[in-house]
Amino acid sequence: MSGKKYRPISLKKVRRYSLISRKSKVAAEKTAKPFNAGATFQEFIDSLPDILAASDLRSVISAIVKARKEDRPVVLAMGAHPIKVGLSPIIIDLIKSGVITAIATNGAAIIHDFEIAYSGHTSEDVAKELSDGSFGMAKETGVLLNRTIKQGAKRGQGLGMSVGEMISKGKRFKYKEMSIFATAYRLSIPATVHVAVGTDIIHMHPECDGGAIGQTSYYDFRLFASVVADLDRGVFINLGSAVLMPEVFLKALTIARNLGHRVDNITTVTMDFNRHYRPMVNVVQRPTMSGGRGYYLTGHHEIMFPLLAAAVKEGMGVKDEKTA
Repeated sequence: MSGKKYRPISLKKVRRYSLISRKSKVAAEKTAKPFNAGATFQEFIDSLPDILAASDLRSVISAIVKARKEDRPVVLAMGAHPIKVGLSPIIIDLIKSGVITAIATNGAAIIHDFEIAYSGHTSEDVAKELSDGSFGMAKETGVLLNRTIKQGAKRGQGLGMSVGEMISKGKRFKYKEMSIFATAYRLSIPATVHVAVGTDIIHMHPECDGGAIGQTSYYDFRLFASVVADLDRGVFINLGSAVLMPEVFLKALTIARNLGHRVDNITTVTMDFNRHYRPMVNVVQRPTMSGGRGYYLTGHHEIMFPLLAAAVKEGMGVKDEKTA
């Protein structure tokens, strides 16, 4: 069997076109501009390239500003990590500024929020304290939070509101101005807590009442579904929750649409330092298939979220109380 012989192909007759007329992904006017020392923060944002993640960041900023100027909701869902990396003052400022209109968290968030408000510090050395069984056994955290949850259940309140009221009215909280939940309570915005039983340290304490946790957290789920039902033309941000909040959001959105609420034109955003399956499909992709747009901004919370917050305040013309 003889092998076929090949010769180098001739390129003399290839079809070509003018570079000037070709459509391209990168244009000179979209590239970055050098930042000049002493320039404004808005000038810094304007100096970013209008390409890939920087373009997405601009789009998210614009969507949030547009939503609030049109009196549409901006909902922040998150795990506890944003609190642990020091973002509480940023989140509280956005609530006070009228940018964030609702908060939704996992169960760990109330723990770190409580501990900062009570003692001015949080986040223990898990590896060290796990070895002798002392991990999660701070008495005040277990006693006061579990007591508050049981009292909230008796009053027919949600978990987030119960914790926020306790911190806001409590005399032992020297750092209550650092509490997201106390701020939400004082300003009467929804702050919901979605608990997975067995995941939080307060579940290890004898004061824990599973029925009260279930009742108050389920109340919060229905309240959150009501918030999501009003999300059309609004923005939903998932900050650092890889599993729980994306799942809760998907179910709340299903309920809203099932009951006939129009929640089609929405902007969804996940911000995290890694890309995960559930935030991508349950926040960014699936909810926006019938309208709107989803974004995934990758980077460390302690850098990316203050950057976003500052840019949104610039876009809205919000001034701090000290400078207003």
